[in-house]
Amino acid sequence: MIYNDQLGNQIRINSTLSRIVSVVPSITELLFDLGLEDKVVGCTKFCVHPNKPYLTKRMIGGTKDLNLEKILKLNPDLILANKEENVKNQIEFLSESAPVWVSDVKTFDDSLSMIEQIGQITATTKQATEIVNQLNSTLKPKKTSIKVVYLIWKDPYMTVGGDTYISDMLNRCSYINVFADQNRYPIVTLEEISDANPDIVLLSSEPYPFKNEHLTAIKSALKNIEVRLADGEFFSWYGSRQLHVKPIES
Repeated sequence: MIYNDQLGNQIRINSTLSRIVSVVPSITELLFDLGLEDKVVGCTKFCVHPNKPYLTKRMIGGTKDLNLEKILKLNPDLILANKEENVKNQIEFLSESAPVWVSDVKTFDDSLSMIEQIGQITATTKQATEIVNQLNSTLKPKKTSIKVVYLIWKDPYMTVGGDTYISDMLNRCSYINVFADQNRYPIVTLEEISDANPDIVLLSSEPYPFKNEHLTAIKSALKNIEVRLADGEFFSWYGSRQLHVKPIES
């Protein structure tokens, strides 16, 4: 069978899938939710859901420093990767020896399409449709009314632009990204955040692990602006993660 990935590349899969390597944490979890855990033979050290002890035995490096030799020794009949999370030359190297399907997710709808396409490739269309329906029900679009700054990094502070999956997720959760006019992950200062006058600043749990001490320091610098911790996995893990977590910590 021939499939197109989300970059438009054609992928030929010649046999029934039995050995899948996922080099994207959110896709690894999706495979489990599709009932494919017995077929996952390799994943990254960041693939911690849904069963870390099980996954630890199958680690093949980090998302950007894959153990290419170890992956090829697993003899995968499918490798699932992502344009942004993985390194292009590593993925191209792997694609010379195995089918590599690359996702490219910038919006919530892109994520739903990814789930459906992986369902088709892995013969789990029914399960994929159920997950898509659950996500659509759980994350119905809401009227955007709360101005937000979402921080993903410290020293320097970094936020998210309007062309990111995180920004689209914020909109779906009733937030207005005040830096939506910028691209990707711009650097911002606390002064710029204050000048933007958001209703709330969300401190993500990843990739930078913001904690209560950071919240206290930022709150003292941003007078009269609410600052809260947010589960980064909810806003940045495309796939089925949103069915398992809540977006904001109390």
